[in-house]
Parts: sequence; C-alpha cells; structure tokens
Amino acid sequence: MLYRLAADAVVLLHLGFILFVLLGGLLALRWPRLAWLHAPAAIWGMAVEFFHLYCPLTPLENHFRALAGDNGYSSGFIEHYLIPLIYPADLTEATQAVLGLLVLAINLPPYLLLARRALRSH
Repeated sequence: MLYRLAADAVVLLHLGFILFVLLGGLLALRWPRLAWLHAPAAIWGMAVEFFHLYCPLTPLENHFRALAGDNGYSSGFIEHYLIPLIYPADLTEATQAVLGLLVLAINLPPYLLLARRALRSH
C-alpha cells in the first residue's frame, strides 16, 4: 500500500512539473523571481520532447509500482497518461516536436514581457 501511494505521489509530482513547465512563465509574470526556477524546468521540458530524452520520474514511478506488485509501463509519462487522452495514435516525433513548441509558444511571450519590464526599470 505504501509503495502504491509513493508511485501515485510521483505521478502527481510529474503532472505538477509538466503543468509548471507549460504554464510557469505566466506565474513568473506575477512573481519574476520564479523565472530562475521555471526557465531551467522549461528548457528541460523542451529538451525531453525535442531530443526524446527519458524523464527520470518515469523509472522512479515504475520502481514503486514494481515494489507494490503492480506492473509499470515502458513508455514515458506523457505517452502513458496524457497522449492517450489527447491523441488516439501512438506518440510520434512530430507530436513531440509540437509539444516542445507548445511549451516554447506559451512561455516565450511572458519572458519577453519580463525582459521588457527589466529593461525599462534600468
């Protein structure tokens, strides 16, 4: 039971991280210092999509699931949980590129606005 809860906690952490990667630039507009935490997270999120990297949270969740006697999954978090909800087909390189560009498109305008604010204040 404890391992299953740990696996579920990793899933929630993973989802929270993805939402932060996607929308953290908007939070940085309100709290500009948050950009120091968000920018590296967004870069990591884009790198995972553009370069097909494996997020370390996926094997951690699978480890806890195995300890709980459950089966893990071989694909990544996005492929396992999110893509089936959004896209009926398997994750493709083109889809990953779109996801990476989506992170960039959502976060670039807030960061440009933050840069403009910073330049005006100096």
